[in-house]
Amino acid sequence: MAEITASLVKELREMTGVGMMECKKALVDAEADLEKAVDLLRTRGLAAVAKKAGRETNEGLISAQVSEDGKTAVLVEVNCETDFVSRNDVFGDYVKKITAAAVGEDYADVEAFKAATIDGQTVGDILTEAIQTIGENIQVSRVIRRTVENGAISSYIHGGGRLGVLVQFKFDKAETANSAEFKTLAKDVAMQVAAANPGAVTREGFSAEIIEHEMEIYKAKAAASGKPENIQEKIAEGNLKKFYEENSLVEQAFVKDPDKNIGQVVDAVSKAVGDTIEIIAFDRFGLGQN
Repeated sequence: MAEITASLVKELREMTGVGMMECKKALVDAEADLEKAVDLLRTRGLAAVAKKAGRETNEGLISAQVSEDGKTAVLVEVNCETDFVSRNDVFGDYVKKITAAAVGEDYADVEAFKAATIDGQTVGDILTEAIQTIGENIQVSRVIRRTVENGAISSYIHGGGRLGVLVQFKFDKAETANSAEFKTLAKDVAMQVAAANPGAVTREGFSAEIIEHEMEIYKAKAAASGKPENIQEKIAEGNLKKFYEENSLVEQAFVKDPDKNIGQVVDAVSKAVGDTIEIIAFDRFGLGQN
């Protein structure tokens, strides 16, 4: 049997918010399998859905930039070795330059991105210069570039560069992008993604495997209650409904007005501007997260 280390117990506790003793017991029962231990705690009614965002392992900054026409946007993570450097203006300036290069050119991955150029310098050259100037190992760990044809993209950076979000919107009228109502909506939805960490835009965005897995847990939890089977089924269905409300972006309660969900907010703005606005995708980077 695999060893149940203190660090493994701590990680499970951080993921679920459950007490140390219950976490250790679950890990023993799951033979040190972290994901199985999470499922066991959920089946036992001790933990909600664990949003396994990943453990922070690096310092640095997440940066975003949107093109002037609002149709192209990038999200970049640049890592350094220390928190001191991450808060340094010189490092911040290098990150801005690297981010601007990401908007200008397309690329397949981080290695390809290092060949992108801005002001006569490649990103690889900028990184080399930054390392020589600052004296720390500095690397681009992630970069994405998104484009839309009919619509716009919004961005949001939280926590001084520790969290970044892009949200892609689709609509028909070009003037919608410049309306005050849409600009407010675009910012609000990006902040929602940052704060509430949804798993998909709509419930249809979750794979069948994920939903089947959730239902297995809900049914096991309901069975443990000892209630009649027809009641157990209703309990499981109710839990799945709650899962969608907590994890589907358009069904999430709006953080600025919990009496409405995001879908209702989008519909209201669509009516206000006389257009049909749709959230089509989002990206969310947490610093040092997998």
